[in-house]
Amino acid sequence: MWPVSMHRSAVVGAVALAHLFISAGETVAQVRQHATAGQFDFYVLSLSWSPSYCEVAEDRTGGRARDRQCSGRPFAFVVHGFWPQYERGFLSDCQVPAPRLARALVDDMLDIMPSPRLVFHEWDRHGTCSGLSPKAYFGLVRAAWAAVKIPPDYVQVDQPISVTPGQVAGAFLKANPQLARDAINVSCDGRRLTEVRICLTKELTFRSCPEMARYSCRRDKVVMPAVRGR
Repeated sequence: MWPVSMHRSAVVGAVALAHLFISAGETVAQVRQHATAGQFDFYVLSLSWSPSYCEVAEDRTGGRARDRQCSGRPFAFVVHGFWPQYERGFLSDCQVPAPRLARALVDDMLDIMPSPRLVFHEWDRHGTCSGLSPKAYFGLVRAAWAAVKIPPDYVQVDQPISVTPGQVAGAFLKANPQLARDAINVSCDGRRLTEVRICLTKELTFRSCPEMARYSCRRDKVVMPAVRGR
């Protein structure tokens, strides 16, 4: 999904291709573990292209990915994460051990974050840094999801399509007139589109985040695999 490091194996069953929002060039100071919850500048809403995740999972396992996300359900863009962010760098793991999540709350998120393991992981690593209770944090995740309109062309993709990162960004800008170009980042792996990341204020309005450009996809064209289960 970009020049970033991979999530640990515990989230292989998660929605996204599961990369962390950190590049190899970042210093330890830019990733502040156990920082003070609630003290950050903005949020990043990370939307994963689910079919790409499933293809990568299959490549790793040598066969069909056996998890809820990839078992025939028609997931397109889904929420990978909702991350408290500094102007430079981010905070993580602000409460260890993290408060446990009620299973009913996890189940309620599976329509937009279709992996229990991902929900648990994102709460432990990022949600604890929001300064919010689990119920309030995941309520905000759902509100952020609702605040971003997915372009119509990417809701039903029945066949693989070839796109440029600029086309994808442009489609989101058209669907969300208040969104600025420096508030969105399109990411890819070697050949697939993987994520779209959008910066939001704590009040869930779009805001610029030029540092995101370092994570942009540099390929001329990438593939968006078809949505499964249609």
